[in-house]
Amino acid sequence: MHHFSATPREMIASLWRNRSLVRALIKREIQGRYRGSLIGVFWSFLNPLLMLAVYTFVFSVVFNARWDTTSDSKTEFALILFAGLIIFNVFAECINRAPGLILNNQNYVKKVVFPLEVLPWVTLGAGLFHGAVSLSVWLLAYMVFFGTPHITILYLPIVILPLVLFIMGLSWILASLGVYLRDVAQFVGITTTTLMFISPIFYPATALPEEYRALIYMNPLTIVIEQARDVLFRGSPPDVIMSSAYFTAAIITAWLGFILFQKTRKGFADVL
Repeated sequence: MHHFSATPREMIASLWRNRSLVRALIKREIQGRYRGSLIGVFWSFLNPLLMLAVYTFVFSVVFNARWDTTSDSKTEFALILFAGLIIFNVFAECINRAPGLILNNQNYVKKVVFPLEVLPWVTLGAGLFHGAVSLSVWLLAYMVFFGTPHITILYLPIVILPLVLFIMGLSWILASLGVYLRDVAQFVGITTTTLMFISPIFYPATALPEEYRALIYMNPLTIVIEQARDVLFRGSPPDVIMSSAYFTAAIITAWLGFILFQKTRKGFADVL
């Protein structure tokens, strides 16, 4: 029986060892998504812009929502909203696809030499590509309406890194469970939709009453969304204590997810 290491070192070493394969699969994933369409990869620009326009109209015009009482700028509202959507979309794209990663790649399962553990990295790479495209649209809009972006934008990779680890941990868990429990995909779809509305995407976390504010910070997306807005729009560095706690939790989640995946992968071929 082949032994699959589940150590923290192997979690990183596997990615490094198979980096060329991961790059090739990410490229194929992105190209395959737009193959045959008339405008190709431009859809990655168009989709977030269309959703931004819809959400901005509904929340700032129909519901007359504001981020604070001192500004009625719909442009400001749109950019703050868009920053939250970028984070959520990366998360949702990866998590929604995670339960089907093994099921949709059954041809790899019986190849003993194929590193199945890298498949979530491929989905994450594609998600980060689309997030980077959306971020470039955000930066262009910011420069047009507000001028030079804040230097604190350089903190963004530090803000995103814990989210990357958290996504990977959940992806390994869901990819493994998805093989044995086919209902996982349905549950995940409902959960991500719910998370969109209980995350501070369309409203600031401070809009909640004090007694409920602790609950929203239990949401793993809240901290990264709030801190992404701080470094992108408000020019504030991330909170060190909060970032450190989130980073620690993300590392633990990633390792636990990797352990579960490595321990259960021996039965994938039998189930499929």
